[in-house]
Amino acid sequence: MQIRLNGEAREVTAATLSALITELELAGKRIAVELNGEIAPRSQHEKISLKAGDHIEIVHAIGGG
Repeated sequence: MQIRLNGEAREVTAATLSALITELELAGKRIAVELNGEIAPRSQHEKISLKAGDHIEIVHAIGGG
């Protein structure tokens, strides 16, 4: 299915947000996800189904000192 990921069109096979994170090899990393303009809580990633045309923004948390 076609989605927009971080502003770019992308073809994915994932059916849920959690599956997309795994597909992108981001599982276990410190990330924040926004789906169609709303923050998607990590606790809901397994339950959130993706649809063609969804707009997803994923950002990595970077630590420093």
